[in-house]
Amino acid sequence: MYSRPNSVVDERVRGNEELQPRSERRDRPVSIDVTEYESDRTSVRSQADGGIVTQLRLDHSSLFLRPTLRRATDVTVEPEYWTTVGAGRTLVFCSVSGDSFEDFESALELDPTVTDPVLADRYPDRRVYRVELTDRAVTFIAATAEVGGRLLDLSSSHDGWRVQLQFPNRDDLVSFNNHCRDRDISVTVDHLRLSDDEDDCVVALTEKQEELLAVAHEEGYFDVPRGISQDELADRLGVSKSAVSQRLRRAIGELCASKLC
Repeated sequence: MYSRPNSVVDERVRGNEELQPRSERRDRPVSIDVTEYESDRTSVRSQADGGIVTQLRLDHSSLFLRPTLRRATDVTVEPEYWTTVGAGRTLVFCSVSGDSFEDFESALELDPTVTDPVLADRYPDRRVYRVELTDRAVTFIAATAEVGGRLLDLSSSHDGWRVQLQFPNRDDLVSFNNHCRDRDISVTVDHLRLSDDEDDCVVALTEKQEELLAVAHEEGYFDVPRGISQDELADRLGVSKSAVSQRLRRAIGELCASKLC
């Protein structure tokens, strides 16, 4: 049954085919004008080549959760994600590992940087809490994005927050440092390196994760049978077993992601 062409383009294609031998019509390549699509692709600005990766320690008396971290020194806090709801309310979900959740919860109640703490989930080695930021909380995540930076890792330490960031260039890093200085946020550089332009991925391990992997490798944790247990690793590093378990999981996950991306 004859089917009428759906457009002028169909008519032209059909007409051209009728003028050619049947053997030449089969698998004939179709020419497509991709100028418009190429224009769309080139409009995307790229910051993917090179850059600077830095690990910093940030401290301020009113940094997010800083008052809690001063009181609950036996836990490690790692924010999972932020979300803004309602009339500008910012909620933060935090993964907390350690041996003293009661002390952490008591400290939350007295922390002026957060309000309405909620235990969102419980696991054998950690707990997840949801808190709401108050207007007294000093933050740096938005400033990182504003200057073109990217958050790679964030975890608490005994002297504030340990953060790993990637910036497109030195000027962006300087802009971030100026932002912190203007707000009296103390900045200590643990390490700084250039990202190789030929690298497809950045391995974003924290100093604690690097130390744990180094000790675990040296002591035979990855051997069969294992030369050291997680309990022994915890004793060796002076941290809880739950902290060892969580750091190992995150470090191995980061290494796998960097190799498989």
